[in-house]
Amino acid sequence: MDTYSLTRQFADSWMLLFMTLFFLGVVFWAFRPGSAKEHRDSANIIFRHEDSPDENATEMNPKEVRE
Repeated sequence: MDTYSLTRQFADSWMLLFMTLFFLGVVFWAFRPGSAKEHRDSANIIFRHEDSPDENATEMNPKEVRE
C-alpha cells in the first residue's frame, strides 16, 4: 500500500471521527450548563467603564480580577 492510499484511508475513517468528536466537544463546551454568566460577562467587558473612566487606570479593580 502506498503512502497516499494509507493516509487517505486514515483521513476517511479515524480523522473524520476525531474531527466530529472534537466539534461536538467544542459545541458542548460553549453551551454547557452554567456558562451563560461567563458569556454575558465577556460580552459586556467593553461597556464596563462606559459612564465614567476608571479612576485607577494603572491598577486593576479587584472585582475585575478573575481567578
